[in-house]
Amino acid sequence: MDIVFRDVEHRYQINTPFEKRALYDIHMDIPNGSYVAVVGHTGSGKSTLLQHLNGLLQPTKGTIHLGNYTITAGKKEKHLKPLRKKVGIVFQFPEHQLFEETVEKDICFGPINFGVNAEEAKARVGEWLALVGLPEEVRHKSPFALSGGQMRRVAIAGVLAMDPEVLVLDEPTAGLDPRGRKEMMDMFAKLQRQKHMTIVLVTHSMEEAARYADDIIVMHQGTIVRRGAPEHIFRHVDDLISLGLDVPEPVLFQRAIEQKFGVQFHAPCLTMEDVIKNLQTLFTRVKRI
Repeated sequence: MDIVFRDVEHRYQINTPFEKRALYDIHMDIPNGSYVAVVGHTGSGKSTLLQHLNGLLQPTKGTIHLGNYTITAGKKEKHLKPLRKKVGIVFQFPEHQLFEETVEKDICFGPINFGVNAEEAKARVGEWLALVGLPEEVRHKSPFALSGGQMRRVAIAGVLAMDPEVLVLDEPTAGLDPRGRKEMMDMFAKLQRQKHMTIVLVTHSMEEAARYADDIIVMHQGTIVRRGAPEHIFRHVDDLISLGLDVPEPVLFQRAIEQKFGVQFHAPCLTMEDVIKNLQTLFTRVKRI
């Protein structure tokens, strides 16, 4: 499913004394099957943007094309339920949305609500559990008897059970320890490869954006100010700092090495593995001299 925003604006509490412009002049294309990270500091418009991806919010100006669906400002859309099946959103702390007695019932709730036969949904629970790295034996347990990380995976399995074409992730690793964050992000990367789905990751973590995304959108004060591949975005460290954004540790480490030794790596180091590789090349070059 291709996603296209054209001249999109969103205002909250329009025509009241409390009216606030949250988005403006949003033009973007997200091709089918891509992995895009949306970054920006608090208040930049990231969360408002993601809620337009399945019609939870509608634009007050402009047009959004989501596959075969078109949402136009000023036109009331009545048939967005099928769209919400195609675009699954994993909100921050999704485990807070669990409510059923068993893991199986919680995962099956969405598909059954959208018309899938109950027996068919139950037959696929094992498949959905495997996708999020959970064992079959949790199926009949209460989700509230699981660990926090397992609860989050159950909630994500419930979104995946809708078989979405687009998966929108709103700070999906919030509250997890470093190991849990890496496991969660590796899981999404694997899903994207296996399912060929589009992933839109909304995150504060520049490390996650650098490591996993093919394309990064930088937002500031309600609009898009930068866009490009991670290698392009992280070439301009001072620009990111001026926008109040963090810079991945490997990029800062690379910068310190370049300044100290008067050298320049051919591209930004987005991971520590990249830094080590470039240092090995540099040392090899020095030995030859």
